[in-house]
Amino acid sequence: MSDTDRLDAAAISWRNDPAWPDVDVVMPIRNEAPHLATALASVRAQAYPGRLRIVLGVGPSDDGTEAIAARSAAESDDLIVVDNPSGKTPSALNAAIRAGSAPVVVRVDGHSELSDDYIRRAVEILRETGAANVGGVQRPEPTTPFEHAVADATSSLLGTGGASYKVGTEAHATDTVYLGVFDREAIEAVGLFDESLIRNQDYELNIRLRGAGGVVWFDPALSVGHRPRSTWSKLARQYYEYGWWKSVVLRKHPSSLKLRQLIPPVGIIGVVLGLVVGTRWRPALLVPAAYAAVLAAAVRRTDLPVRTATALVVTHSAWTAGIIRSSISAHR
Repeated sequence: MSDTDRLDAAAISWRNDPAWPDVDVVMPIRNEAPHLATALASVRAQAYPGRLRIVLGVGPSDDGTEAIAARSAAESDDLIVVDNPSGKTPSALNAAIRAGSAPVVVRVDGHSELSDDYIRRAVEILRETGAANVGGVQRPEPTTPFEHAVADATSSLLGTGGASYKVGTEAHATDTVYLGVFDREAIEAVGLFDESLIRNQDYELNIRLRGAGGVVWFDPALSVGHRPRSTWSKLARQYYEYGWWKSVVLRKHPSSLKLRQLIPPVGIIGVVLGLVVGTRWRPALLVPAAYAAVLAAAVRRTDLPVRTATALVVTHSAWTAGIIRSSISAHR
């Protein structure tokens, strides 16, 4: 049976049953001690009409996460824990998915907070659209001025390239969504998450789902709260890793390249070349001047314009560095 045939079979399995389908909420957990209780409470507050079970894929931690997870499982009958010795996110997700059996799989991270009625509405959208995966808005929830600046930067058009899960306001089919609520048969048909990918494994899975004929659907009625990075070094590392693993995914799926993904590297490389060439040929300085002007326009209505602009430069530069280093490494 082809992947497309399997997706067609998945579409007629549980979707037409009037009963609410069972749901497995899978969570990759590592060093999440400060956030795990809140994330579990967010899931349990969903009041989903059907049967809901939480499956934690727990990696080696140094903050007591494993003990908290084990204690939580012992105290409740809606939670199970599976080991994830590698500590890698896709390995944790796959182990948790395989430990469950529900036809609908909801991915939640250990520091996430789901919007009200998130799971129920996501199941309804799966039925209404026939999608293989649905998701909504990544909702920043900053707690410090620095995090507010990072949130403004990474939620802006210049910081996202227009990605639906960051700035989308209308429901539509798209290339990827944040986290995701999946039809189990659809993701099993294409092989679950690629465990070789430290980051960008969700985007890569969505490429394969769409390639098999599945639909990835964005709906702004769904949202998941997350806390932005709290320091410059953490922000730079996050986007460097995004860039590195984006390069890996592009080598696996060259046709998945989007125009928005070219903007940061083209812009940063153009700025660097403009500054270098501009020492001998003054018109080249127009490129970094144009970049500065675009930054100024992008942050003019934010509360912390200088810090927000700096966050944009850091994310663009780190992402570009990650892509370049990854590409060079692949050709050695």
